[in-house]
Amino acid sequence: MGELDDINQTRRDVLISGALSATAAALPMVGHAQTPDAAALPAGQVTTPAPVTNKVALRVNGKPVEIEVDTRTTLLDLLRERMHLTGTKKGCDQGQCGACTVIVDGRRINSCLSLAVMHEGSEVTTIEGLGQPGKLHPMQAAFVKHDGYQCGYCTPGQICSAVAVLDEVKRGIPSHVSDDLNAKPLLSMAEIRERMSGNICRCGAYSNIVDAIVEVGGGKA
Repeated sequence: MGELDDINQTRRDVLISGALSATAAALPMVGHAQTPDAAALPAGQVTTPAPVTNKVALRVNGKPVEIEVDTRTTLLDLLRERMHLTGTKKGCDQGQCGACTVIVDGRRINSCLSLAVMHEGSEVTTIEGLGQPGKLHPMQAAFVKHDGYQCGYCTPGQICSAVAVLDEVKRGIPSHVSDDLNAKPLLSMAEIRERMSGNICRCGAYSNIVDAIVEVGGGKA
């Protein structure tokens, strides 16, 4: 029994010692300088670092733009918040829904994932630059004709993407479903659905969207 008591006593001492050490670590050390909280500082000493800004010059819908922006500003926020081109929509803000799709230097991109300062000298086309009421782009007119939208939130990104898709096919750029990577891709149902898969329509107007693209592209889906 004596040996067992010694073992239990030793174990108890270890536990007590550990608990005391943890308590001491959690308490402030008396006599040592503490880092003051921002709230405890005089108002004049509480400062927030100024954002880093940079000037960017680009062309948006054919017009030259030169603007000073916070270097963290996305192209999407530049278009919507600074230039008031609100046709380009902010959906998921993670590059997953395609609502923010615009055409930059002839290629479609998710503008929510691209910083404005990355586009010095770029040519940017938004839905407003494709066409306006009374002078619609053929793709815009086809979406209206075929009811390629319902709530309309994804429609600007869908149309910009569709215009770029036809250009990709015209230039012979293959997709994941192209049978022959060296042959010019056909404007087939499979090609359109694959190429437009990054643009999500929560209303489910996909078949009508495909019909609109086929009409403008002159293909047979």
